[in-house]
Amino acid sequence: MISQQLRMLRTQRGMSLRSLAAETGVSATLLSQIERDVTEPSLATLRRLAEFFGESVSSLFDDQHSPPVWVSRPGARSTITGPRGKLRYERLTPSNGQMEVLRGVLGPGETTADELWAHSSLECAVVVKGTLTVDLGADSHLVDTGEAITFDARQAHRYRNDSDSPVEFLVSVTPPNP
Repeated sequence: MISQQLRMLRTQRGMSLRSLAAETGVSATLLSQIERDVTEPSLATLRRLAEFFGESVSSLFDDQHSPPVWVSRPGARSTITGPRGKLRYERLTPSNGQMEVLRGVLGPGETTADELWAHSSLECAVVVKGTLTVDLGADSHLVDTGEAITFDARQAHRYRNDSDSPVEFLVSVTPPNP
C-alpha cells in the first residue's frame, strides 16, 4: 500500500525519484526500494514524506478500497519502524484516515524516540504486558499491565521501557497524524 501511495503522490506532482530525494533528504535508492516494496520505510522517513506531500502518515497507507470489515492477522500486518529502527509497530487497523491502532513491543531499555515529539491527535496506550513509562513533557507516568493512559498528543511525548523485560502495548491515535 505505501508503495502505491508514494508512487501516486510523486507522479501526480510530476516528480522523479531524484527530485523527490532532493526535496525530502531521503535517498533516491531508498525511495525506489519503498516504491518497489523491497523495504519498509522507518517512521521518520514516513513523517518526512508525509510532511512534504502535506499528508498524514496514515494517508501513505490509505487503501482507497478499504473493506467494510477488517480482520487483522499476525504475520499479515503492515509495519512501521520507529526512528533508527528502535521500534517496529504493527498496524492493526486499515487506513481510513479516522483512527490508527498500532501494536508495539519495547525491549528492556528501549524508547520509541530519542526526543519527545507532539502531533494533533488524541492518543491512548494500553499495556498488554509489562510496565510502560510514558513521558509527557516534564512528567513521567508508569502504566502497568491492563492499565491505559490517554492524553492530548499535542503534548510532547514518547514511550520508554525502563524494566528488565519486554513491554507490549497497543496505541490508538485519532485522527492519525504524522
